[in-house]
Amino acid sequence: MIDKLHYISQQPQNGTHLSAIKAALDAGCKWIQLRVKDQPEDVILQYAIEAVKLCNEYGAKLIVNDHPEIALKAGAHGLHLGLQDMSIPQARQIVGPGMIIGGTANTFAHIQQRVIEGADYIGLGPYRFTTTKQKLSPILGLRGYWDIVAQMRLANMAIPVIAIGGIVPADIPLIMSTGVHGVALSGAITHAADARQIVSELYHHLNQPSLNEA
Repeated sequence: MIDKLHYISQQPQNGTHLSAIKAALDAGCKWIQLRVKDQPEDVILQYAIEAVKLCNEYGAKLIVNDHPEIALKAGAHGLHLGLQDMSIPQARQIVGPGMIIGGTANTFAHIQQRVIEGADYIGLGPYRFTTTKQKLSPILGLRGYWDIVAQMRLANMAIPVIAIGGIVPADIPLIMSTGVHGVALSGAITHAADARQIVSELYHHLNQPSLNEA
């Protein structure tokens, strides 16, 4: 089961990816993506090993961004691949049949590609401009999600779609009304004054029946 709330790790001003992940787990997050850029692979592997231990303690899932070998060695629950990364079939040969694999998409054609490749879920975005990602794909906005989800419905595609990219808690009700499965957030949780309250409110909104489910 793909959780409706994905926390994408980022390094806070006074801490590390691991301290940010621990704080997100304490706040109630159940799906953590370790996203470490511009670091050597041995450093990312150590992060991943420790992050898996933390997630196992909390009954959460740890997804590694970009690195199939690291996901496998660390015993992660899943792997997330960007559009410029290794293909999902190639990664599947490395990590085996049991690991969750998510793939980034920016268009309906990308989603078709990801479904053919055998993705377990889609990270669709960006919703709006975000400073956490370089080489940003075209902004989708609310209309983009409506259009793409409508195309998926016509094509009878049931793969879970996670909205991502610059999302803040106030966006959730409108985003969920498009029919996506859930959302991914980073800064809204990392920098929250009361992360536990924010995560509780997020799950409340995410678990409301959407117009498409009613």
